[in-house]
Amino acid sequence: MTTGNLNGKVALVSGSGRGIGRALALKLAAEGARLVVNDLDRDVAEQAAQEIKAAGGEAVACWGNVTAPDFADRFIKSAVDTYQGLDIIVNNAGYTWDNVIQKMTDEQWYAMLDCHLTAPFRILRAAHPAIRSLVKADAEAGVQNYRKVVNISSIAGLGGNAGQANYAAAKAGVTGLTKALSKEWGRLRVNVNTVAFGLIHTRLTEATADANAQIDIEGREIKVGVNPDLMKAMEVQIPLGRGGTPEEAAGAVYLFCTPESNYISGQTIVCGGGFTLS
Repeated sequence: MTTGNLNGKVALVSGSGRGIGRALALKLAAEGARLVVNDLDRDVAEQAAQEIKAAGGEAVACWGNVTAPDFADRFIKSAVDTYQGLDIIVNNAGYTWDNVIQKMTDEQWYAMLDCHLTAPFRILRAAHPAIRSLVKADAEAGVQNYRKVVNISSIAGLGGNAGQANYAAAKAGVTGLTKALSKEWGRLRVNVNTVAFGLIHTRLTEATADANAQIDIEGREIKVGVNPDLMKAMEVQIPLGRGGTPEEAAGAVYLFCTPESNYISGQTIVCGGGFTLS
């Protein structure tokens, strides 16, 4: 059952062709939002947009790597040109590239900072002129709107995780970015919050006995998947006894996109079944 809570809102979700991002895009669209979806792969992004349209929603695809210097401007322009609005931004795109620090290369370090921290920074910087203009138009029309930014972090960014110095540092930075921007953009009535995920079952974290399972990120072969025995050990530590689904993760983000969150800003909630690393 949907509420129509987001009727007419314009939402941008990076990394929304697969996994949690796709589940969130579908959820926001079902609640009435008009979507700009994104994926590294053009076919995947367009497929997600078509799926939303087939269900009666509105969506446009903006494919490409969020770390590309021109991406942020293209992403925001897609929303403004297509819908003449900008209400919700979710910085979701990401992946992990793990190693212990003595074996971690500069490329691995910067890849995680570029994807998880620099890309959201650029997207939000690019969004400011559009938001400022829309806020001015709201004031002239006597309308009071609250806009939403949700930055995605991880429990690794809150409590650290062995083998993920790069990822944990980037995700910790997301918390700082959120807190700073909540103070800068409060006067614009923009709520800026963070959702930190625990174990969520996606293609990056699924249990697999294949030690060579990989995905290609623009020529980089990135190992994915978790050994089934390790997965069981991880789930035992979660108070709810299991990892989450993409739909459950999307639900946590959705909470910060609704009007009910209009007086919540600068906060981080953990979507981890009760488990944290801190």
